[in-house]
Amino acid sequence: MTPADLSLTVQHAVRSAVDDGALRVDVPPRVKVERARPGGTGEYASSIALSLARPAGRSALDVAGILKERLRGSPGILAVDITGPGFLNFTLRREVGGDLVRVIRAAGTAYGHGTALSDEVLRFAGAAEPRAEVVTGVVLRLLRAQGADAAFGGEERIHVRPGAYEPDLLGVDAARWGLLRAAPGDRPLDGPPLLVQHERNALFRVRYAHARVRRLLVNGERFRLAPSYETDVHAPELFGVLGDHPVVLLAAARHRAPDRVARHLEAVADALLAFQHTVLPFGDEKPSAAHRSRLALAEAAGTVLAGGLSLLGISAPDQL
Repeated sequence: MTPADLSLTVQHAVRSAVDDGALRVDVPPRVKVERARPGGTGEYASSIALSLARPAGRSALDVAGILKERLRGSPGILAVDITGPGFLNFTLRREVGGDLVRVIRAAGTAYGHGTALSDEVLRFAGAAEPRAEVVTGVVLRLLRAQGADAAFGGEERIHVRPGAYEPDLLGVDAARWGLLRAAPGDRPLDGPPLLVQHERNALFRVRYAHARVRRLLVNGERFRLAPSYETDVHAPELFGVLGDHPVVLLAAARHRAPDRVARHLEAVADALLAFQHTVLPFGDEKPSAAHRSRLALAEAAGTVLAGGLSLLGISAPDQL
């Protein structure tokens, strides 16, 4: 992991804390990291918590603790320590990309599921309004994916701005995306634009990105390439959003907010589509360990897309 990669990872942690409501600050356009001072802890350090403390209305130590929680387990980071008044110190790990890819491939579409909410028993009231019914069903999936005992049969309600569920008109996938992509308090997305197969349509981009992964794997067979992470791949944006996936799923469950999953899938799709052109040999290039590693990373991204779409009740096609 380079200092630039580490800076981006810390910035992702700040954005995650802001999205999760743990911090109320503007996400900085850049996070400064520097070599730890002699005698200090780790290899790199950042004063970001001290910079955010005043606008957040929190102590620097509180801000550092919030960021440390979101940085734990990040690709490339072995340990995060808080020193002095709130400095974050980082010890980096080696073979980080391979670690993340292997974790995703081992977990499959269950990557990001966990037991953080295993102590919670939640019972939801049935919903007569169409959008509330769709959103509540997805919230139950998200909670169960984090270990919660969640079911219908109680009084808790998901409050949403009403919207029609029109699978007969739009198809199931577009109808659900239109209700789930907008925040619960916002108006649902208009249906007809969701049927347009164009990059302006976020639903199309997400499903197309998954289909591209399937095509890359098929085309890889023609080069006798199988996905196998063997050498480091420089793709900080893609690694960043894949590493964020577990935190996003947990936050979406806690806040009863499926739109967070949908927005995250857009970020994964955009990072993957920007990366896809480097995966297979081009022109006179010979197949190599680098191509096998890139293919493994693309496959991992496709797995995350498929798992996230499944939680939303939306299909992940092999081709479009």
